[in-house]
Amino acid sequence: MFMNHFNRPIFPFTAIIGQEEMKLALLLNVIDPKIGGVMIMGDRGTGKSTAIRAVTNLLPKILVVKDDPFNLDPTSYFKNSNLSKSSKVMTELVSVPMVDLPLGATEDRVCGTIDLEKALTEGVKSFEPGLLAKANRGILYVDEINLLDDHLVDILLDSAASGWNTVEREGISIRHPARFVLVGSGNPEEGELRPQLLDRFGMHAEIKTVKNPVQRVRIVEQRSDFDKNPEECLVNHRLAQNELRMRISLAQQSLSTVGIDYTLRVKISEICSELNVDGLRGDIVTNRAAMALAAYEQEREVSVEHVRKIIKLCLRHRLRRDPLQSVDSSLKVDKVVHKVLG
Repeated sequence: MFMNHFNRPIFPFTAIIGQEEMKLALLLNVIDPKIGGVMIMGDRGTGKSTAIRAVTNLLPKILVVKDDPFNLDPTSYFKNSNLSKSSKVMTELVSVPMVDLPLGATEDRVCGTIDLEKALTEGVKSFEPGLLAKANRGILYVDEINLLDDHLVDILLDSAASGWNTVEREGISIRHPARFVLVGSGNPEEGELRPQLLDRFGMHAEIKTVKNPVQRVRIVEQRSDFDKNPEECLVNHRLAQNELRMRISLAQQSLSTVGIDYTLRVKISEICSELNVDGLRGDIVTNRAAMALAAYEQEREVSVEHVRKIIKLCLRHRLRRDPLQSVDSSLKVDKVVHKVLG
C-alpha cells in the first residue's frame, strides 16, 4: 500500500511537519485537477519533492487498459479506437502516475515523436509517446521550472489546461489525452517565471525554511526515523494515511454537489477587481479551490472561512509587480480580503 512499483518506501504525507500552504494546495489540486496545478516557490531542502511524491501515494488506484501508453480507462479507450464496446480488452489497476520532467528534456521527449519515414513509406501513423502521455491521469512534476525553457513551459501549461497534447510534423498530426495535475517548483533566488506563465498556474504556494529550532529538530528526527526503519514509520502513520486517503476520495466524489452562494461569488470577484487582477482566471480558480476545500471538509456549501483559507494561494501570483513598492503581495491580498469580507 505504501510502496511504489520498485518497493521503494515513500515518505508518508501525514508525517510531513509544517509547510501547510504547500500541503493544502496539493490536496486541493488532486481533489479538483481543474484548479490548474500549483507552483511551489521556496528554499532548497524544504521537502517539495517529498510532498509531491507523498500526495501521489495517497490517491486511489486507477483502472487502465493493460499496456496502453496513455493510461486510458476502458471507456476512453473504446472512444479513441475503432473497437466496439463488445470487444474484450485486458485491464488492470495501477497507481496514479507521477512523472518527473528532467530540466534538460527536449520537446520531443516531452511531447513524443512521429516516425516520418514510416508514415511516408507505409502510410502508417507511428507515434512514440512522450512524458505527457505517461503523465495522463496523473501528476507531472517539474523541479526548477523557472529554469526551464519558456517554450516548454508553454507546452506544459497548454496541455494541462486543455487536457490534450497535439504533435505535428510535416503535415502529419497526432493528438492524445494529456490530463494531469501540473506541479512546478523552484527557488526564487534563481529567478521567477514570466508573469504571463505564472498567472496560468492555478495556485501559488510559498514555503520557507523552518526557523524554530524545536520544530527543526522534530523534522530531522522524523526523517532520520524514516531512513532508519521506513516500514515502522509507515506502520505508525498507517491509520492517519488511510483516513486522509478516504477524505480525498470522498471529496472527489462529493465535489459536484458543493455549492457557492451568489453573494460570496460577487465578493470574490470584488476582491479580484480591487487587486487589479487581469482577466478572470483568478475569479474562476478561487471559486474552484473554495469548493474543493469545502468538499475536503465535508461541507455542502462554501463559507467565508473557506475563501479566506485559499484566496492568497489563488491570487498573490497574479498581482501586478511594482518594482518601486516593497509591500509583500500576500499582505496586499490580506488587506483587501479584510476590507471586503470583514
